[in-house]
Amino acid sequence: MRILLTGANGQLGQALRASLAPLGSVLPATRDGRLPDGAGAEVADLSRPDTLPALVARLAPDLVVNAAAYTAVDRAEDEPDLAFRVNAEAPGALSRACAAAGIRLVHFSTDYVFDGGATRPLREDDPTGPLGVYGASKLAGEQAVREGGAGHAIFRLCWVYGPVGHNFLLTMLRLARERGHLRVVDDQRGTPTSALRIARAVADALGRDGGRSGTWHLAADGQCSWHGFARAIFEGAVARGLLAAPPVLEAVPGSAYPTRARRPAWSVLDNAAFTRDFGVHIGDWREGLDEVLDLLAQA
Repeated sequence: MRILLTGANGQLGQALRASLAPLGSVLPATRDGRLPDGAGAEVADLSRPDTLPALVARLAPDLVVNAAAYTAVDRAEDEPDLAFRVNAEAPGALSRACAAAGIRLVHFSTDYVFDGGATRPLREDDPTGPLGVYGASKLAGEQAVREGGAGHAIFRLCWVYGPVGHNFLLTMLRLARERGHLRVVDDQRGTPTSALRIARAVADALGRDGGRSGTWHLAADGQCSWHGFARAIFEGAVARGLLAAPPVLEAVPGSAYPTRARRPAWSVLDNAAFTRDFGVHIGDWREGLDEVLDLLAQA
């Protein structure tokens, strides 16, 4: 199987390159045609949706996995046209191209399609209500994929991190080495989910996929606040020698860090449908954290 993977240089894209390899030949694509190691890749610039159908037609893949997105949550408030072009128009163009070629599309969305007002794990059929441009653009992207006509699997993710890229875990480790005291938000809750486990779960699901189209929440089990996540990171990092000692960690409300875009206070996703439909379970968020910290300690 030939798999076109857009966004192959992101933290999820890099994990998918490895996890999808056993399924066939992965054709990596990035915005500038380069991979993190300097190797060449196909060019897939989602800010130019009109170029994507020709790419799909030329490469003639058996499957398209779209891991590219505009993810600058705050900047999106000032760049709504670009955010919607990348997160909504481009996935729609890919879906139409896949429909024309008779192939499936895998697309990734986010917990930001919800308003954060829930008090239980969010299910796929719960009402959406994005708080800002980023969430609205991702919700529009989901609809564009559905309306494009391709057989599709949309996976909603939350609090994604990994051993590479720009994410909360790596930022906390860097700050802990620079400062003895950190203030971290404690009134936003979600489920930290390792990009490595997401990628493996996607590959496993594709291997068992019966061809159904739909939307699934793909997140680890459990929940915590950003403060709780930071505490677990520091405890694990000290135990593995990644940090000499943990910083003093202070819990603060989100209002202590005003941002251009509002964040949902509740981002816990119910993964029961994904586990039921694909027979794949990615485990508790702490297990995923241990795995990533082990990799960083071995590097």
